[in-house]
Amino acid sequence: MERAPELEGSFVRSRVRVPSHVIYRSFAAETVVLNLNEGRYHGLNPVAADMLTALDESDNVQAAAERLAGEYGQRVATIIGDLEFLVRQLVERQLVEVEDPSA
Repeated sequence: MERAPELEGSFVRSRVRVPSHVIYRSFAAETVVLNLNEGRYHGLNPVAADMLTALDESDNVQAAAERLAGEYGQRVATIIGDLEFLVRQLVERQLVEVEDPSA
């Protein structure tokens, strides 16, 4: 898989945000993330939904990973890998934006 340009550099210092044209809502078994401009959506399981919320509420990926590592009892490095995988999928679907930490 080719790296998304938004994820080059120091991923852990990047901010991941849900843009204004994207909404997400939780239901019993999944969270639906909808791009209002494109009409595309993506379903997230409860863990991925927690990851998206942590990313959206944190200053950067590192802070989100530390929060999730504490909640799930996992290593921060493991969570960072999981976050990068999720963010790649969501960036491809234009459901999140990654802000360059050096900007």
